[in-house]
Amino acid sequence: MRFLISKWKTAALFFLLCISVTAQAADDWTLPRTADGHADLQGVWANNSVTPVERLEVFGDKEFLTEEDVAFLNRRVAEIKAGGGDALFGNGVLAAAFSGVVSSSDTQTGNYSQDWMAQRTVDSLNTRTSQIIDPPNGQYPPRTEASIALARDRSERRSRPAESWTDRSLGERCLSFSAPYLGAGYNSYWQIVQSKDHVVIVQEMAHDARIIPIVEHPHIDDDIRLWMGDSRGYWDGDTLVVETTNFSDASTNGLDASNKVLIEKLNRIGPNTLEYSVTFNDPGAYTAPYTRILNFDKTEDAIYEYACHEGNYGMLNILGGARAQERLAQQGGSN
Repeated sequence: MRFLISKWKTAALFFLLCISVTAQAADDWTLPRTADGHADLQGVWANNSVTPVERLEVFGDKEFLTEEDVAFLNRRVAEIKAGGGDALFGNGVLAAAFSGVVSSSDTQTGNYSQDWMAQRTVDSLNTRTSQIIDPPNGQYPPRTEASIALARDRSERRSRPAESWTDRSLGERCLSFSAPYLGAGYNSYWQIVQSKDHVVIVQEMAHDARIIPIVEHPHIDDDIRLWMGDSRGYWDGDTLVVETTNFSDASTNGLDASNKVLIEKLNRIGPNTLEYSVTFNDPGAYTAPYTRILNFDKTEDAIYEYACHEGNYGMLNILGGARAQERLAQQGGSN
C-alpha cells in the first residue's frame, strides 16, 4: 500500500472532522490585481468542502441547504467526530451525517483514519447540496456503454492476480491523477502562481504542475496526447477561463479521450474565496456534458510534499504476491 503525505494540520491533533463556517470579510473588500491589471488569484487554496459531487437522495430536489440543515449537519458531524473511526472520503461526511450510518469507503488492511484528513468545512457562500449544477438533478449524466463495459472489465481484472503493473491505474501507480484533481480533504490544496503570460496551478496530489499559457497560442497537434491534457487560458473580465484538450487514453484508464474537453472558470469572489466551476465534455465516458461548481478557501498552510512514487513496496508486493500464488497453485500447495 502506498504511503502518502497528507495534511497534518493543528486540527489533526484533535481528530480532523470538524465542520466550520467559512468567514467572509466585509463588503468593502476590493479585488487585488497583479502588476498587469488582471485579477490576482495567487496563493494557496484549500478544497475541504463537505459538499458532495452528486446530490444525496435525502435531499430530493432541494438545491441548497437550509439554516436548519446546516445546524443539524454541524451537530451530527460533532457526534461522528467524538466517535472517532475511519476516514470519510468524498461524499462520506454528508452521507454519514444525514443517514446516521458511518461507513468507510476504504475497508482494506491499513485503512486510513480520520487523522489523515484536513478539516472539512461548510461553505457559507455555497450551501449547495451537490457540486453538480448541470444536470439540474445534481447527478452525473448516464455513462456510455463503452464506459460501463470498461469499468466492468477493470473490476474483473482487479479481482484476478495482477499480471503486470499496467493492470493498475496511473493513480495507484503514483504517476498522475490527471487534471483537475478535485478530491476534497486529502492532498486537496492548489497553489496558483501568475505571470504576464502564464498561470501555473500546482496540485498537491501527485505534485502535478499545470503550466497554462494565457496568450494567443494554439493547442498542440492532435496526435500529441498528455496525461493532464493541453491547457490554454484567457481572461473574460476578471474570470480566468481555461480550456483543456489533448487528453491521453491513459488518463482515463483506457477509455477513448480523443474528444474530451474541459472548460474551467476561476473567479475570486472575496478575500478568502475562489469560485471554481468546470464543465466536462467527455463523450467517451458520459452521454452528455456536466458542470460542477465549488469554492476554494484561501489558506496560509503550505503545499506538502507528495511522497508516493511508482515502484514503492506496495506495487512490488502486489506483483510478488501474485507470482507466489501462481507457484503455489502449480505445486498443488495451499495458502
